[in-house]
Amino acid sequence: MADFHIVIIGAGPAGLSAAARAQALDKKNDVAAPTYVLLEGFDAVAKTIQRYQKGKKVMAEPGFLDLRSDVQFEEGKREEILGWWTGSVEDQGINIRYGTEVVAIDGEKGHFTLTLGNNETLSAENVVLGIGLEGNPRTLGVSGDRLPRVEYNLEDPDAFQDETIIVVGAGDSAIENALALAANNHTIILNRRDEFSRAKQGNLNAILKAISDPSTTLDCYYSSSISIVTEEGDKPLHAVIKTDSGEVPVACDRIIARLGAVPPRRFVESTGIVFPNSRQDAVPELNSRYESNVPGIYIVGSLAGYPLIKQAMNQGYDVVEFIHGNMVKPADYPLLEVKLAPLPYEREVDDLLARFQQLIPMFRQLNGLSFRELVIESRLTCSYQSGPLLQEAAAKTDGGDRSTKVVADGSVIYQPGEFGTSFYIVLDGEVQIEADYQGQVIKSKLERGQFFGESSLLSGRPHDERAVCGVNCVLAEIPRRTMLKMMNSNEEVRAGIDRVFVARALQRNFAPSAALRELLPIADEVDTLHFDAGESLYQQNDEGDCMYIVRSGAVSISRLEHGKNALVAEMRAGKMFGQMALMGDNVRHESAMASVALSVACIKSDAFIKLVARGDARIADLQRGVSDQLLNKARMGVQPEAGGVYNYLLDNGLGEATNVLIIDERLCVGCDNCEKACAETHGGISRLSRKQGPTLAELHIPISCRHCEQPHCMKDCPPNALQRSESGEVFVTDTCIGCGNCESNCPYDAIKLSYDAPKKSGLLSWLLFGRGGGPGEEANYKADAKAQEKGKKATKCDACMSQRGGPACVRSCPTGAAQRLAPDQFISLVEGRLQ
Repeated sequence: MADFHIVIIGAGPAGLSAAARAQALDKKNDVAAPTYVLLEGFDAVAKTIQRYQKGKKVMAEPGFLDLRSDVQFEEGKREEILGWWTGSVEDQGINIRYGTEVVAIDGEKGHFTLTLGNNETLSAENVVLGIGLEGNPRTLGVSGDRLPRVEYNLEDPDAFQDETIIVVGAGDSAIENALALAANNHTIILNRRDEFSRAKQGNLNAILKAISDPSTTLDCYYSSSISIVTEEGDKPLHAVIKTDSGEVPVACDRIIARLGAVPPRRFVESTGIVFPNSRQDAVPELNSRYESNVPGIYIVGSLAGYPLIKQAMNQGYDVVEFIHGNMVKPADYPLLEVKLAPLPYEREVDDLLARFQQLIPMFRQLNGLSFRELVIESRLTCSYQSGPLLQEAAAKTDGGDRSTKVVADGSVIYQPGEFGTSFYIVLDGEVQIEADYQGQVIKSKLERGQFFGESSLLSGRPHDERAVCGVNCVLAEIPRRTMLKMMNSNEEVRAGIDRVFVARALQRNFAPSAALRELLPIADEVDTLHFDAGESLYQQNDEGDCMYIVRSGAVSISRLEHGKNALVAEMRAGKMFGQMALMGDNVRHESAMASVALSVACIKSDAFIKLVARGDARIADLQRGVSDQLLNKARMGVQPEAGGVYNYLLDNGLGEATNVLIIDERLCVGCDNCEKACAETHGGISRLSRKQGPTLAELHIPISCRHCEQPHCMKDCPPNALQRSESGEVFVTDTCIGCGNCESNCPYDAIKLSYDAPKKSGLLSWLLFGRGGGPGEEANYKADAKAQEKGKKATKCDACMSQRGGPACVRSCPTGAAQRLAPDQFISLVEGRLQ
């Protein structure tokens, strides 16, 4: 007979919760001796949390999930939580052995032998691995990453005073370390991405508030990484930080890298457990009961791929119930049950999720727990034929934020020209895509497992096709933040999206009537390249061997004439350039440079030949496109002064604008009607400053929102208060908390925090009796008590999206000097002024 029915390895949140459940069942069954044992190599419970920084606030995420455990847990300080858990071990009489390391597991279900570090052996019928990832930190992976002051853990932030410290990472641990260190040190946090997409909401709020607060000693570099660390200079370390705008040398006292951890594969694989791939961060595949490919060995917690404490504790509880033969429903089951109820299936939640994950290729890459979270965060849509079935399904929705949307077959998902950043996956049925190519409408059908919307997600550009729900369509709309998190953590998902994006770009530009599957092999031959703002793609007179399609960002095309660089064109997402190098003239006649951060698909000769050799290739359209480009370049080329003015517009950030206010100073009389009308339209606060901003050739760019393709203000907004309308306007919702992050992120000073303006006297009172300050924003107004209690909120131009007549600044201009323009109107504007 085995020593124990269950041996639990690791007294972290998952293992401790499992042991507490086992103890509760033993007590319920009135057994004489424990049927389980909890083995912990450390001298206390929760080794990982023991090593958290002192006073660290531990969050109870995810907030939508209830806790299911015999051990107490709620949001609190590290010391409080450790106190609860240590008390639970004593009060509940949990059978735990500290300082006990397991070095080997052999045998099979019902007859496992565990060898301990002191050569003692135990036998078990079932084994639960809750060992976590502690002790396996991911390193920087650069020269110098093992130097003495390059550290991968922080226990006591108060131990460091008046130092310059670089914290590397964008997860919760990195954020918490940076915030704590900033109290007494100059702290720099490096985020490899351009958002903190992996952080818990509370940490996200805190780090963004600190970054935007000028009184803190916390700086942040986005899209950055350390390229080398050396021991030289005045301080112990010298780090070179690679950023979008170049390399930044930083002398510092220490570097703390919090890049996550990797599973202890050698030990896990020695038990017979198989990992799905060789990726460093791969986790074992488990069934719905957390059982591995080795029957009788179960995995919970971080090693299962889900590091959140509450979820780990729920897993610990559930796995013991499963081993005892009790098929309990997961804690998230009620949420998913409501969400999936309107769908046209007679299946249990777990069966339906397993079916979706198996049938959708992209979802197969995800850990099962991550997939459940993805479904909860996504908005589902299902379509029915009009009639009783549609009404019955609609009655099953609860109307909440995460509720499923029920529509009729043929409903439009989005229209051409609409902005949107969601990503869509067809779970079942079909979606019709209708795209206009050179006046010809091409229709295609997307079926189960295919996705769409990736172009707008990646580029920030409006949709260029119509998407319509087909018959019995079931659709998952994944929010941008969730999708970025998934792409950042799963290289296969990112690569798959890029592959389809390239194939659709080839379809759009070369063979619109071709099936996507026919173009995917050619897409595999196309490289995706990334360039920082100001970086050169090629120079005039270079020999060219490829052409490009802009994936995101913008590229400026210029020509050197008479010793000066004259701008002749700008290419944005979806546009081709450089194709003459593959069409008979391989000498570059212009230079190409990234106007902003740029991503392009690079098409070489072999792929190009395969595309144009197709029977359905639109050669005439391709030639016409080249001809139009040459004509535009020639127009700009004969007016070098036009290129200079156009370059001025791009130099001032209009390369990423979608809707910008420009004032013709030849017509402007300085009446300030534009500002006054803006304030009167927006509660007494003007969203523009006419006098401020640059001017060239009597073209003035006032301080006003440009509604950027990839809005800086929307990045890392904690309550997601910055939204984009379907027509492209970026606006602030009532959920704004006044953190100031948007104000800090906007490079054009087009957004500010303001109190509500006091209510003014009416226009007649001002005209007849001189009461109040008249139309416009009252200078240096004082916020009343109600406004101060409400606090400052973000204010910015919304292009008067709710006004029938359009932007008030334009409508109120008596001379027509104020114009709001899209980028494709810039060339006409410049040329019109020079004629």
